This record gives sequence, C-alpha cells and structure tokens, in this order.
Amino acid sequence: MNEIVIVDYGVGNVLSVQRAFAYVGAAAVITDSLDAIRSAKALVLPGVGAFGNAMAELEKRNLIDSIKEFAKSGRPFLGICLGMQMMMDGSEEFGFHKGLGFISGNVVKIADKDVDGNFHKIPHVGWNSIKDATGKDTFEEGILRGIKQGSSFYFVHSYTPVPVHEEERIADTSYGGIRIAAVIRKGNLYGCQFHPEKSGPKGLALLKNFVDLAS
Repeated sequence: MNEIVIVDYGVGNVLSVQRAFAYVGAAAVITDSLDAIRSAKALVLPGVGAFGNAMAELEKRNLIDSIKEFAKSGRPFLGICLGMQMMMDGSEEFGFHKGLGFISGNVVKIADKDVDGNFHKIPHVGWNSIKDATGKDTFEEGILRGIKQGSSFYFVHSYTPVPVHEEERIADTSYGGIRIAAVIRKGNLYGCQFHPEKSGPKGLALLKNFVDLAS
C-alpha cells in the first residue's frame, strides 16, 4: 500500500506538492493509476485553474469513481486549492459544473467589492491569516493541530467554497471583510483553499499533520 498518492490529472503543481511532502519525510507518489488511488494510505487532490476543466480531466481519465471510493474508505484525503473546491457539490465558475459532492454546498465567485462597497483586486492573491471557524481559541486536531491562530498561508483564487453546514468550516480567512473558507473538513476528508506547499513552515506543518493522520 502506497503511503501517500498525489492524483495526477494534468492540472496542478504536483511536483511542488511532492517535494513538500518529501521535505517532511514522506514519500509521495504522483500517479493516475486507479489501483494506486484505491490502495493509498492517504490521497491528495491538488489543482489550479478552472473548475469545469479540472472535473473534465478527472472524468476523461476515469478517476472520479476511484477517488469517491477512496473517500468512503475512512483514510485521510486532502484537497488543495482547486482540489478543495472540487470536493463541493458544484461550482458557478464559467457556468455551473458538478463537483465530487463530498461537502454540501457550492463554489461561488468572490465579490469584486469589499464590505464597504469599494472595488478590490480579484483574484485574492497573497498571504493571509486564518482563524478557527468553530469559535475555539486553538486548533486542536486534524491537519491544523498545533498551528497557531492567526498563522498566515498563501492564497491564489477567485472563487470560494460556501459549505452548507457550518460545522464543516474548520478555519476561515477574511478578504476585504468577506468571509472565506480556508479549511473544510468532513470526517476523513480535508480541504485547504491556500497552498500549503507554498506557505513556508506553517504549510509544511500542516502537511506533516496530514502525514501523521495516515500513520
């Protein structure tokens, strides 16, 4: 059984994700093998670009059923950036496109005005701090275990997931006063809107927590 499998579907910065896992001492395999995906100890779905195109690539490679099968296994799953968005029911990016349906809710465009009505830059790019979305003072478990409130991570996105169930929002960030889901979770399924592989020591700590979940 492979320790960590990074899904290769032609979309996403898979090599930088693999290098980040290697840095924290984990061997991660980049593959589109159905058998490798099904038998992974932990599965990572990265991604950059447009939602609809990414889902089409998963379908073209017949990966969707294997990813869904893994998600039901109880083993750790991590969606990164677009990979997190694909965990949702669907996205409104360039028309409506169906997602994997792991988390109830859709992906919507970030408003081009802040809460004061002033235009701000879209996409949301750069370092931004996160806070616990459940009202707790500390991150106590899962991929954020031991990471301090207010830690900053690197974001690049124009769309944001809006989970139906508040308890599935683990951490939020704020952009122009707009609440953005930074980390989501449902059981063994995690997603982060930021790029942990580009987020320095805090991002590496998150990936190490994910590796530990598979131990």
